[in-house]
Amino acid sequence: MVIAKVINNNVVSSWDADHKEIIVMGRGIGFQKKPGQTVREEDIDKIFRLENRDVRERFKDLLENMPMEYIRLSADIISFAKERLDARLSQSVYLTLTDHIGFAIGRFQEGMAFSNALYREIKRFYPEEFGIGMYALDLIEQRSGIRLPDDEAASIAIHLVDAEFDIKVRDAWSMTTLLQDMVGLLERELQLPKEDSYNRDCLLSNLKFLAHRLLLLPPEERRGDPEFERFIREHCRKEYVCAGMVQDFVGEKYRCRMTEEERINLTLWLKQASDAAEQKGKKGRLTDGLI
Repeated sequence: MVIAKVINNNVVSSWDADHKEIIVMGRGIGFQKKPGQTVREEDIDKIFRLENRDVRERFKDLLENMPMEYIRLSADIISFAKERLDARLSQSVYLTLTDHIGFAIGRFQEGMAFSNALYREIKRFYPEEFGIGMYALDLIEQRSGIRLPDDEAASIAIHLVDAEFDIKVRDAWSMTTLLQDMVGLLERELQLPKEDSYNRDCLLSNLKFLAHRLLLLPPEERRGDPEFERFIREHCRKEYVCAGMVQDFVGEKYRCRMTEEERINLTLWLKQASDAAEQKGKKGRLTDGLI
């Protein structure tokens, strides 16, 4: 493998067999090396293939002064996340998460601790990503001896959500706030399944994609089935009214337009969730009567 540029003692850029630029990491791999010299395969620890040129150049700039251990930590966390989430993550996560880990550890060492204002909401709405964040804290402690606060697990989770939806971190925060507002409104109006239940997870999953569409994508005007929509309005009246409240709320507070088709879909999600909660409640009352 021929070196194209020495980034630091542990990182160089090179070219693969298809003549695409790659970033190669290995302890001492760039020490006293120059462009044009070769790298032995046994010295290579990790290879980063970043297709987006802008992300690749920014990543190279970041790595110039980043300790090798932080780069390895971030890469291992991302590999774990890909396997656990079974999802394609935006390559920008290598840039954003590596930068965040370096910043978080440096801030902790300086005695600066910041709480995550949306900690509970992130843990609630993104349980898988939060679990990966907790894994990341364990891995960081294992390798560096530093135990970051649990708030950092939520921050790491947001970077993963960002990579899943291929959005900016600030948009992931906005999605979380919108989710918080929608769920709060729905809980005041309807009986919803309790935490840690399949039906609640399904509802939250659908709400995440709705929040993503409302905030970041234009509405799709599609012609629905009038008979089906009329049936839903007549037989799911309470849920349809509640969906309308959400529609009005996001329009007023977030200036987002929810289509009638999206209102119908939300009605169906709410009907399924409220029926499951009601059925669970009946079983609970029946059990209480037998004791």
